[in-house]
Amino acid sequence: MISIQGLKKSFGPLEVIKNADLNIEQGKVVVIIGPSGSGKSTLLRCLNVLETPDSGMISIDGQQLDFNQRVSKKAVGAFRQLTGMVFQSYNLFPHLTAKGNVTEGLTTVKGVSKKDADEIAERLLAKVGLADHMDKYPHQLSGGQEQRVAIARALAMDPKVMLFDEPTSALDPELVIEVLRVMKDLAQEGMTMAVVTHEMRFAQEVADEVIFIDGGVIVERGAPAQIFTNPQHERTKKFLSLLQ
Repeated sequence: MISIQGLKKSFGPLEVIKNADLNIEQGKVVVIIGPSGSGKSTLLRCLNVLETPDSGMISIDGQQLDFNQRVSKKAVGAFRQLTGMVFQSYNLFPHLTAKGNVTEGLTTVKGVSKKDADEIAERLLAKVGLADHMDKYPHQLSGGQEQRVAIARALAMDPKVMLFDEPTSALDPELVIEVLRVMKDLAQEGMTMAVVTHEMRFAQEVADEVIFIDGGVIVERGAPAQIFTNPQHERTKKFLSLLQ
């Protein structure tokens, strides 16, 4: 489903991703953990080309981008539609209702009729537990509700893979649970997901594989039970010990 080969990304002299190789099978949930500044969010942003890699190749669902040569804007645009991205900040349009935020991309990007877009938005907002909040504006919603609107908006584009970049880190603790519940439901339904998070319990309960990144390098990867109870690399052990 997802294949990353020889991926490199630098910001000026700072090499943030160093020759990364990674495969994610269809229907699997991969959780990416690591210290701040380790490159985990940059890796995720490279997957939908919000950050353009300096070199390497990325393939999703059979479509490939080769960053060892020039990549066209058209190719990037088509590739980006394979992914749904949920950010730490919700990035909702403040002047649109919850439903309007979900329908906007459907009508403007995909050319879906307003009637069909409304039906899709209503179905997805109900799916994330917001059936009674469709006509509310972002300022009338809690942070957890706003993030669930953002998830519904991403799902509306019918992505092949969902990317979550620390989706709960801006939320109060009591609001984290409702967002993680939606993510767990997506995992159970077989959605392919790559998740950058500090929610270690979520990683232990939901992930098929956990990847530990430090200094732009994939240091260790394995099943949650192996990573959290018997890590093999000293750097992984040190990181996890700080979370106890």
